[in-house]
Amino acid sequence: MLERFEGINMSDRDRYGPVPQGRLSRLAALGQIAGGVASGMVAEGLSRLAKGERPHLRDLLLTPSNALRASDQLSRMRGAAMKLGQMISLEPGEFLPPELQEIFSQLRATAHFMPTSQLSAALANAWGADWRRHFSHFEMTPIAAASIGQVHRGILSSGRKVAVKVQYPGIARSIDADIDNVATFLRLSGLLPSGLNIAPHLEEAKRQLREEADYLREAEEMRRFGKLLADDDRFIVPAPIEDLLRPTVLPMDFIEGAPLDALLQASEAKRNAAMTAMCELALRELFVFGHMQTDPNFANYLWRPSDGRIALLDFGAVRAVSEASASDYRTLLRATLAGSVKEVGDALIDMQYMSRAQTARYGQTLDEMTRIVLDHVFRAPGGLTDFSDRGPLVEIRQRAIPISADRALWPLPSPDKMFLQRKITGLALLAMKLRVRLPIAGMLADYA
Repeated sequence: MLERFEGINMSDRDRYGPVPQGRLSRLAALGQIAGGVASGMVAEGLSRLAKGERPHLRDLLLTPSNALRASDQLSRMRGAAMKLGQMISLEPGEFLPPELQEIFSQLRATAHFMPTSQLSAALANAWGADWRRHFSHFEMTPIAAASIGQVHRGILSSGRKVAVKVQYPGIARSIDADIDNVATFLRLSGLLPSGLNIAPHLEEAKRQLREEADYLREAEEMRRFGKLLADDDRFIVPAPIEDLLRPTVLPMDFIEGAPLDALLQASEAKRNAAMTAMCELALRELFVFGHMQTDPNFANYLWRPSDGRIALLDFGAVRAVSEASASDYRTLLRATLAGSVKEVGDALIDMQYMSRAQTARYGQTLDEMTRIVLDHVFRAPGGLTDFSDRGPLVEIRQRAIPISADRALWPLPSPDKMFLQRKITGLALLAMKLRVRLPIAGMLADYA
């Protein structure tokens, strides 16, 4: 994912720091997180005991001060550890309270940058010591930063404007250890149910992050989507610069545009048009292309106010959609269009988004939650679902509290479905952020 910054200045000097590369140095960095959180827990616990309270371990762990400590250290580490923090920040459920989600969301905009010396060494390793001969201009200050790499603006000797994505040194080698260490921390924290087997999901996360660290693969996906969307003038896909492409350096066309947040100041018609395009693209990815960009981060896109086109910037998280997953989502789609609470529930159980144990204990509440969604989408005035109306979301969250708290009954969907669902959920969150009104029922009907 790419996090774009406007006008990085001298006050950002404290955001430069070398990427810890060795296994021990990265383990030590995670240890600093654990140590800081532990001391924060002690302080918070003593404070609450002094007030006559009896705090629970989870309440002491998930405090704003602890979240700030973890967020800052993860942004310094970068890599898979930071990526997991970003994934947590995008979860819309009840895993973290809203105020902590807000703190962790800073991970999407506060990645630290490589020092010039480390950047120069990375470019020399990829292109040779005389790497500057390829450019008439290269900005050493990054215009974007992410968990895997950072992005620089440049102009080739030919005059072509480019964005150069440079991978942090040692990040690919650190993926497995980072994920194992964070998983251990989560287990020890008590945040995960003891009987929940997350091993397959950890392996899938490792596999996907290894793929994201392969810039040759990302370039291939960029080419794929460039061809798939060549006739859709709502989108712009940059092309990789083939002769400078390396496994750890991805040069591509530089595309001018504004962050998606700029749409907040645009007319409702422009907001609706942009969001419609992105939703229709996701449906085509799922049911037609068989490949989906599964990272929902808003910074993976730019919006061009001049013509309303959406630039797609990041293809590292593209993954193939299995026929089984596409079929399961189509079954859920048809049940939703039919307005059948029972059929929707059956589809969600088959996809392991709900468990039969949950329906046995909370069946009426789950049915109520499903009905709220169906009514909001399919009984909307004029056939337009109003995403600025937070009422249904509030109702669902209130009903979900006891279900979410009953962690022994948590289901665990297959890893591939979880990544697909992150993208779908991310689009819903963006639609709410942009306060759009969309003909969701009509869009879904085209793929039933």
